[in-house]
Amino acid sequence: DSFLSGRGRGYQKAMSSPVTAYSSCSRLSPYLSWGCLSMREIIQRVRAKRQEIKSQPPQPDSITLNDLRSLDARLHWHCHFIQKLESEPAIEQHCFNRVCEALRTRNAQPERLEAWMKGRTGYPFIDACMRALQTRGWINFRMRAMLVSFAAYDLWIDWRDFRDWLACQFIDYEPGIHISQIQMQSGTTGINTLRMYNPVKQGHDQDPHGTFIREWIPELASLSEAEIHTPWLSARKPSEYPDPIVDHAAAVKSARAAFSELRRHPDHQAEARRVAQQHGSRKRTTRRRRTTTTKPPQSAQIGLKLDD
Repeated sequence: DSFLSGRGRGYQKAMSSPVTAYSSCSRLSPYLSWGCLSMREIIQRVRAKRQEIKSQPPQPDSITLNDLRSLDARLHWHCHFIQKLESEPAIEQHCFNRVCEALRTRNAQPERLEAWMKGRTGYPFIDACMRALQTRGWINFRMRAMLVSFAAYDLWIDWRDFRDWLACQFIDYEPGIHISQIQMQSGTTGINTLRMYNPVKQGHDQDPHGTFIREWIPELASLSEAEIHTPWLSARKPSEYPDPIVDHAAAVKSARAAFSELRRHPDHQAEARRVAQQHGSRKRTTRRRRTTTTKPPQSAQIGLKLDD
């Protein structure tokens, strides 16, 4: 009720930043995960609200149609990712693309893993998000993706080394979404874009004034806006806060080289086609596609009658 009556206004943009997401996001995911609310009930309420907005003059404090469209899309993605695990339960233990199995060595970075889990990587925005997650049991999706990206690409940790620990931090843990997403953000599907988030840029973009960082990393509270995202460059950096555990630019360069080599594997393309055929999105689009001689993979996807 609070989300649809006004709290969700600006959701389309506010969901990206942890500064605004705690109040602007729907916060319905735990209730979906634990079965307290059904997907049908939420979808029906969203669609009813959409018709209500269309039938009335615009209200200054009301949630907008764009906000509702964004929520509706994410509810559909929710079901899409659950279907991945339902259709191939083996992805709980194995990479979507089997060629990725030997990409990273299991249990090879225990010190890095521990620093990441404790929110002591030396990158303030990463550490602030991790500490907030452990305290609150929830953080917005973009920051979840960034945390996994940092572990997978910067620290080069195998997704199975942190899969279960990270799941235990989420009050809204849903196996299908969790496993599919950490594999996507780790680059082991073979069909998704490699999203290597720059932790400093994300901090400037999502927490430009350092408000969120100061809340969760009090040892950096005295630093200025110019210093707080890169404290290692400041002479005023507190000694109790660590220096960066890795150099981001060098780590990303090494990760890209590893994936470039992986794609030369003779079975990589065949595996990628198999994954796309079984797990790729069937979302219809109105955009005009480029003419191609290769037909995209076709597959039947489970339908959901959300109005029933």
